[in-house]
Amino acid sequence: FTGDITQRGYEKKRFKLIRALVGGNLQQSSSSRSEMLQMTKAKQSPHAGFPLVLVPSLCLCLADVHTEAVQAVLARHVERKMAVPMPSKRRSLVVQTSMDAYTPPDSSSGSEEEAGPGDDTSSMEHWMSRPSQLGPAHLGSTSSSSSSTQSGGSGNAGRLADSLAHTHISHLAHAHLGHPHLGQSHHLSQSHHGETFLLLRFSVKEGRSCSSAGVPVSSRVSAKIQQLVNTLKQPRRPPLREFFVDDFDELLEVQQPDPNQPRPEGAEMMPVRGEALGVVTNWPPSLEAALQRWGTISPKAPCLTSLDTAGKPLYVLTYGKLWSRSMKLAYNILHKLGSKQEPMVRPGDRVALVFPNNDPVAFMVAFYGCLLAEVVPVPIEVPLSRKDAGSQQIGFLLGSCGVTVALTSDACHKGLPKSATGEIPQFKGWPKLLWFVTESKHLSKPPRDWFPHIKDANNDTAYIEYKTCKDGSVLGVTVTRIALLTHCQALTQSCSYTEAETIVDVLDFKKDVGLWHGILTSVMNMMHVISVPYSLMKVNPLSWIQKVCQYKAKVACVKSRDMHWALVAHKDQKDINLSSLRMLLVADGSNPWSISSCDAFLNVFQTKGLRAEVICPCASSPEALTVAIRRPVEDSSQPPGRGVLSMQGLSYGVVRVDTEERLSVLTVQDVGTVTPGGLVCVVKPEGVPQLCQTDEIGELCVCSVSTGMSYYGLTGMTKNTFEVYPVSSSGGLISEYAFIRTGLLGFIGPGGLAFITGKMDGLIMVSGRRHNADDIVATALAVEPMKFVYRVEQQTLHRAEARSFPGQRGGDSSSSRQVLVTFLQLFKVSAQEENQTWFYLCFLFLLQFLMFSSVCITNIRAVWFLFLSEILQWRAQTTPDHVLYTLLSSRGAVSNSLTCLQLHKRAERVAALLMERGGLQEGDHVALVYPPGIDLIAAFYGCLYAGCVPITVRPPHPQNISTTLPTVKMIVEVSHSSCVMTTAVICKLLRSKEAMATVDIRNWPPVLDTDDLPKKKPPALYKPTNPDGLAYLDFSVSTTGMLAGVQMSHNAVGAFCRSVKLQCELYPSREVAICLDPYCGLGFVLWCLCSVYSGHQSILIPPVELESNPALWLLAVSQLRVRDTFCSYSVMELCTKGLGLQTEARGLDLSRVRACVVVAEERPRMALTHSFSKLFKDLGLHPHAAMETGTSGPDPTTVYVDMRALRHDRVRLVERGSPHSLPLMESGKILPGVRIIIANPETKGPLGDSHLGEIWVHSAHNGSGYYSGYGEEVLQSDHFNSRLSFGDTQTVWARTGYLGFLRRTELTDANGERHDALFVVGALEEAMELRGMRYHPIDIETSVIRAHKSIMECAVFTWTNLLVVVVELEGSEQEALDLVPMVTKAVLEEHYLIVGVVVVTDIGVIPINSRGEKQRMHLRDGFLQDQLDPIYVAYNM
Repeated sequence: FTGDITQRGYEKKRFKLIRALVGGNLQQSSSSRSEMLQMTKAKQSPHAGFPLVLVPSLCLCLADVHTEAVQAVLARHVERKMAVPMPSKRRSLVVQTSMDAYTPPDSSSGSEEEAGPGDDTSSMEHWMSRPSQLGPAHLGSTSSSSSSTQSGGSGNAGRLADSLAHTHISHLAHAHLGHPHLGQSHHLSQSHHGETFLLLRFSVKEGRSCSSAGVPVSSRVSAKIQQLVNTLKQPRRPPLREFFVDDFDELLEVQQPDPNQPRPEGAEMMPVRGEALGVVTNWPPSLEAALQRWGTISPKAPCLTSLDTAGKPLYVLTYGKLWSRSMKLAYNILHKLGSKQEPMVRPGDRVALVFPNNDPVAFMVAFYGCLLAEVVPVPIEVPLSRKDAGSQQIGFLLGSCGVTVALTSDACHKGLPKSATGEIPQFKGWPKLLWFVTESKHLSKPPRDWFPHIKDANNDTAYIEYKTCKDGSVLGVTVTRIALLTHCQALTQSCSYTEAETIVDVLDFKKDVGLWHGILTSVMNMMHVISVPYSLMKVNPLSWIQKVCQYKAKVACVKSRDMHWALVAHKDQKDINLSSLRMLLVADGSNPWSISSCDAFLNVFQTKGLRAEVICPCASSPEALTVAIRRPVEDSSQPPGRGVLSMQGLSYGVVRVDTEERLSVLTVQDVGTVTPGGLVCVVKPEGVPQLCQTDEIGELCVCSVSTGMSYYGLTGMTKNTFEVYPVSSSGGLISEYAFIRTGLLGFIGPGGLAFITGKMDGLIMVSGRRHNADDIVATALAVEPMKFVYRVEQQTLHRAEARSFPGQRGGDSSSSRQVLVTFLQLFKVSAQEENQTWFYLCFLFLLQFLMFSSVCITNIRAVWFLFLSEILQWRAQTTPDHVLYTLLSSRGAVSNSLTCLQLHKRAERVAALLMERGGLQEGDHVALVYPPGIDLIAAFYGCLYAGCVPITVRPPHPQNISTTLPTVKMIVEVSHSSCVMTTAVICKLLRSKEAMATVDIRNWPPVLDTDDLPKKKPPALYKPTNPDGLAYLDFSVSTTGMLAGVQMSHNAVGAFCRSVKLQCELYPSREVAICLDPYCGLGFVLWCLCSVYSGHQSILIPPVELESNPALWLLAVSQLRVRDTFCSYSVMELCTKGLGLQTEARGLDLSRVRACVVVAEERPRMALTHSFSKLFKDLGLHPHAAMETGTSGPDPTTVYVDMRALRHDRVRLVERGSPHSLPLMESGKILPGVRIIIANPETKGPLGDSHLGEIWVHSAHNGSGYYSGYGEEVLQSDHFNSRLSFGDTQTVWARTGYLGFLRRTELTDANGERHDALFVVGALEEAMELRGMRYHPIDIETSVIRAHKSIMECAVFTWTNLLVVVVELEGSEQEALDLVPMVTKAVLEEHYLIVGVVVVTDIGVIPINSRGEKQRMHLRDGFLQDQLDPIYVAYNM
């Protein structure tokens, strides 16, 4: 037969041939055929491992009966010899292997006469015995082109047919059970009749197979049975354990201590006592008495100066004003709240202080007003919103303290969230509060005879300072009045404070060091405090140094980050003199990362008068207040201490000195000696508080009067922290007085100097070894010292999941003792609220910390601004010389590059051009007509700096200006652009005669040439304020020829860049090669936006350059050793066809390429991807690099679906090689923060897994809508604001216009969740409705291209219900006639469609857009207008 026959025709032929032979048996067989068919379609037996059942008579029915084969059956019927078919075992569906090892000898020959009637049995048995000698790894699945079956019996077709027709089934069962091989590897399945049936498989060989008699048998017989067997196979997915070894039991094993671990060797430490607290005759008996003294003796002496955001003095609070206003507030608190009989606040009650960080004056007045009224102030942060999680924990503290009144300023009260009635609502978790404004104009004057009762310091609670724990809970540390006074005296003695000194304070004045020095101790010594708010530090990081110079301040209280910011900004500042400073107090000097900031700051500013002995780090905690502080004494006998410690020793809690040349060391600085009047010891951090040895790391404990007393309302926790009695090794108490745990880990070094190595809150235990978050931060800063990390959190991972992280490298992942996987959480925290979750952006990054050999830090970068233009300004200021963009020429040389500062300055000049020559206003639209390059990027950011909305437009092609210029004109008109910016070359092209003949240039908006930019800066850069405002318009032409402009907001741009950054792991030290058109979609985002956002270097390769040098892209990737690259299918196709076999001669090395990401909106092209991978495999390209799907499994997700079901919008998975199977590859990994659902495009209802539907997306980076300017936005609003008709009807979705489906795979992603794979099938608008079914053009085009080798490209579309096929012919025009029948036959056989028109054209007629996608609607218009200039047109009307 030359073709296939129908079932009915086959039945007639079969009955004619063997009616006389089988007679009555045939009727019995026919009567039970329907029952047997149901059995064959039944699913696999519930007993594991049992194969499907296939009836022998049905196997004969489904085979094409060749005439000669039937004659051979009849000739050998008389022999009545038994032939037992050999059953086969279903092999694994996971492992792919060659079938050469399983090819039987009788079918391996290409000759038809080599196999005789009786010479194949022994060789067959020898072949069948081979799999029993192979291991499990040799068993694999096979493709449809190679045999996956084993020939049964003697391999004789006559005997096979004989046994099928005339042997009783029970005989088969006995023979099967008696075969020596069957009991080992094959299974039986019993039918409900008790009869045994076997699954028969036939070997398939290319070409033709032979019977034992030499009669040729059509290979179609075996091929169809093979297809049937593959179809009947149930699609099995391997369980998860086949991808990952479950070693959970190993994780539960108790880790045995390492016998070689370092152990402490020193003697037991002795408690260290600070110097005696001196007795000064003029020290006041209480802090209120000090305020009264200075307020009456020196009322005009300045106490506190607050600054505005410009750095100018906003208000100077004198001691007289502080005394009078505090007294006035104290009177109102006691007498004006409530009634005389029942006042709301009595002495000893707790009152909340809610003041913003830029109003220290109001806070200071309120704090001392509470002290004078003998009420207990509880300073807290301003609540952000009604349901703020951080303020909710604060509310629990207020509730436990019994707070009913909150003091606040007028400005803060107005800024609090309010209800519809104008009242402040009750915040979540907060008690009901009375909000009391403390401004003098709202207060009543106290009577002249009223004075506050000022007592000597006693054990009454003075104030409560809140502390945020590791788990987010908030505790209140109570400080008594005697502790408050003693602490101020100790600080005065340690810091040598004198009257009328000036101190610059950058710290949070509500808590910790900022409160102790800037609010309390300063008043005790009548000092003048210059308070620098965080809002000023954001604008001018050098402001605190400027104030030191301006006021000739003696003391400055800062943190490490303030010194770091000053280092970054000091280049623009002159005339800095720090010689007046006698003490630079570093509040976080106990943290290991502070030493790098201190050293760098000293190196830079030593030439500005800064002395080395001025830098004074200190150690403190909310419970113990100040623990140790370095003294600012020039002739001190104790020079600053420094220790280079082994991190391996630290992980075992042992101090071991190492050398700085080693990578695994931690350098720490001393924090001075113990505060006066204090006694410090170091105890073991766990268990009984036993004294440590001198070379052992432990927790510092303090015994002093100047410490906190308790956790308010928490007796149990207070006893564990504030009532600790350390014991010696002999078991005796070292003191009769209680010690307080500080939460600081460290040791006491030589000379009584304290060294801090971390905090208890940051302790991370792994396999019995202690690691500290601060150590990891210090290591990160050692790798990139200009980055600041604020918080480290531990994440427990299953080891199998840890192996799935793409960034993991180095060390042995099977040993949890060697690799510590942690996460860094980077916050942009307020300079004075570090422990609060006040941040703009928060990123989660993977950090690896190798314990023994080295340290590997990846992906540490915080982006601090919401708007893209602000991010560029920040990068230009912090990393001005960091290269963001590198543009390559056609020869592979660097033609241009841009650093952060260069891009910023060019953008400023572009903004000046727009404001001066263009006269543009905020919100005007600007068309950017540039070739791919640096100019486009600078123009884009220039528009953002000027407040304009950019629209990127592809420039007209000089050789094809008549067809490309109208598109440019249309985009300019539709976008309502106020001006056009371009280069001088394109300006000249737009004014050429050819352009004038096509488009009237006089109707265009003004055209600005940016080759000659003004040299002066714009008067002011535009500051965007609304995140939902329009950032740019994204105009593109779809495959259907529609021009659409999508509005992208600043919020969407930031979310998009953030998702790409997280997905692609982009950070400043990375280099990414981009070979894409930069005019729309993801290509524009990668080309222009992502580098500024993430800080990585983009190597830009214009795709047009590949026309003259196809190897440019891969040469750049090879020479620059790029790990990740982005391209389009057209670029990949150009390299595949253009380079061919020339690759080895060019010396390419693609071994470092980790991912080659193809940016496209269509169905993934599997054939092209496989060809590309195969072609460049010998050059080191990983097979899966070009098929990067983001899964953590061993292979990209590929499924095979039934093409016939797909036409009815159904998704039915089949096995590879099944009839009508269509392979589909996953369309990349879903970006972080993106939700996808499959919906019915007509009913808008959600669809299940087995349905094909439209892909709907919900994410933060969805477009805002289409821009037309003609009032048609309402018509298209459904695309961006769709809701499901049932189910989740609240979520707003954006419709993509593409049909696809989701499939939950057995693979896992990095989070351990099962990985959702998205499969794109085709565009909804391009799908063709024919014969009541939905056809996708790419499927028909694939069939047509396979029909003849001369067909280079193909495109299909419909015309008046006729299918039109356009093919591009490579070869002589005489072959055009030969193509027509082949095209029509291929479409008819594979898709059951009749082709109406076949158009044969030259190469290059089918239009392709910049993304390599066919524009079929443009082709249809050309066909209808007779513009294709075809070689031949065939009509089948």
